[in-house]
Amino acid sequence: MLIAQITDIHLGFDPGNPGELNRQRLDMVLDRLTAGPNRPDLLLVTGDLTDRGDRESYARLAEALAPCRFPVHLCVGNHDLRDPFRAQFPNVPDAFGFIQYAIDLDGLRILVLDTLEEGRHGGAFCAIRAAWLRARLAEKPDVPTIIAMHHPPVELGIDWMDTASEEPWVARFTEAMCGADQVKAIVCGHVHRPVMTLWQGRQVTVCASSSPEVALDFRPIDPDATDDRAMIVAEAPGLAFHRWDGERLVTHFDVAGKRQTLAQYDANMQALVRHLLEERPAEAGNPAAALHWQYTTQSRTA
Repeated sequence: MLIAQITDIHLGFDPGNPGELNRQRLDMVLDRLTAGPNRPDLLLVTGDLTDRGDRESYARLAEALAPCRFPVHLCVGNHDLRDPFRAQFPNVPDAFGFIQYAIDLDGLRILVLDTLEEGRHGGAFCAIRAAWLRARLAEKPDVPTIIAMHHPPVELGIDWMDTASEEPWVARFTEAMCGADQVKAIVCGHVHRPVMTLWQGRQVTVCASSSPEVALDFRPIDPDATDDRAMIVAEAPGLAFHRWDGERLVTHFDVAGKRQTLAQYDANMQALVRHLLEERPAEAGNPAAALHWQYTTQSRTA
């Protein structure tokens, strides 16, 4: 199963401009998903869908997502507002006033969490949301599960964007996750950079943003003294592909936009491909490898 992720779209950063840069970057990412070789089985959009939570921007998001030929599942972030979001996307499930829901797939479950506290930049996870999460985890303890949420529950090292480990919401989330061994990975946004780490023994993956990225700078930041450091940079729009093989989640980061092809699969590369495949054994249960092994063996003896 191939799960795509995009995040931090921030539509409406340039109010009243339907052709704003963030829309152009979103369209590039969606084109990569729909026209590229790796069309996903579903798409997770992990928050900060708009920049100001206005209805016009949510309408533009719906317009941009409409051509997608795969299911799209939305998550809210700190720049979103629930009421305008619900007005545009009334079919997205709601739990006790929060945008939280389960996606049940063949042999895999995804739990989408709401870490939004309107008016706050950082994450939030109240007792109501924590109780909902505990209940969902208790329902299917034997089904591999992925958590999708906007804010990472772990410090990542970029001072002005970071989550402090002592924040109360992190403690509630940690408690709710206690003993949930079926949770294999957590996928997040918010940081505007691709990041991978471990939290409580689980894989945490942060997807790069479709809007411009946060500059990579690990120095502490002083709120009382500016230093002219770069904060937002114009990297290519980012996205992630999460490949679930039944046991583990393998993540590949990608970017959208034009790129120069330096080699393609033609006669010049065919010998290399054959050589690489010949090195692999014909594993039991792998028909493709077995057929290739049979083909190369017959070729040598012919």
